[in-house]
Amino acid sequence: MTNRNVPRAEWYRFFEDFTRRHREELVSVTVVGEKLGAQHEARELPLNGIVADRFGRKLSIALGGATGANIDHPVEMPLRVWVEVDGRGNEIALEIESDNGLQTIVELPLAARRR
Repeated sequence: MTNRNVPRAEWYRFFEDFTRRHREELVSVTVVGEKLGAQHEARELPLNGIVADRFGRKLSIALGGATGANIDHPVEMPLRVWVEVDGRGNEIALEIESDNGLQTIVELPLAARRR
C-alpha cells in the first residue's frame, strides 16, 4: 500500500473525480482526535459525493441513499489530504487532516475486492 498526498491546488478536481469513481459505493467515515478518540460517523453508507470549495478551505462528505439515513459531514479548515492506494492501484481510503487536530478517515471497504 502507498499513501499519496493530494496537493491543495488539486483538491477540487480530485474530489470531483473521486466522487465519479466511487459514487454509491459503501464507505465508512471515522473522525479521530486526541481528546475525542475514534468516533464512527457512518458505517457502510453509499457515497453521494465529496466536495471541496475552489479555495480548499472547506470540504463536505455526503453519504446516504434514497431509503436510508443521509449524512452531510463538513470538514472545516482542512490542511492535508492523503489517499491510500493498494498494490493493485485501488483507492482504499482517504485521510483528511484539519487544523483543529482532527482526522477524518473515509474507508472504501469493498474497493480492494473489486479488481
